[in-house]
Amino acid sequence: MNYPRSFQNLIDCFKLLPGVGTKTAERYAFSMLDLDENKINDFCESISNVKEKITTCPNCGCMSDSNNCLICSDDSRHKDIICVVENQKNVFIFEKLGVFKTKYHVLGGLISPMDGVNPEDLSISKLIERIEKENIKEIILALRPGIEGNTTALYITKLLENKNVKVTQIAQGVPMGAEMEYLDALTLEMALENRSEIS
Repeated sequence: MNYPRSFQNLIDCFKLLPGVGTKTAERYAFSMLDLDENKINDFCESISNVKEKITTCPNCGCMSDSNNCLICSDDSRHKDIICVVENQKNVFIFEKLGVFKTKYHVLGGLISPMDGVNPEDLSISKLIERIEKENIKEIILALRPGIEGNTTALYITKLLENKNVKVTQIAQGVPMGAEMEYLDALTLEMALENRSEIS
């Protein structure tokens, strides 16, 4: 027996989420039936607001619901250090550690010519601009270990050779090819603390 069309549509929507299969999607859909109308309206409004209000910070590339993100607007952070990450999700992974109050710069990916991602496709020129404009003294490259991460790190390091800025990278206790979101907090914290200068 098939579900009513509206219910099946809801199941299909949940299946669009990463890691959600048919059974999980069905469970989510059934749980929606148990929510009162106010909760359903809040749920729908939250989804709508994410699409309408979440934008990208013009300064660092992180997500924001205003002109500059909360991190760029935070005066308590280190003014002369930028932690460079691959994507917006990585910013919040490091933020959850709560141990390193730095600025961030989101590249929007990693250099990968085989996938058609070249340096000009990333926010590297904006990073160089920020280094000069904000008088940055240190860049921490917190990129995914692997060919793409190493290529991107070397490219940025080369660009900064004649700039008066220290370039470090997180310690290599992070496994090769590991996605940042799957690493435990202690591993990431130690990687930050034991970062090394790129020569």
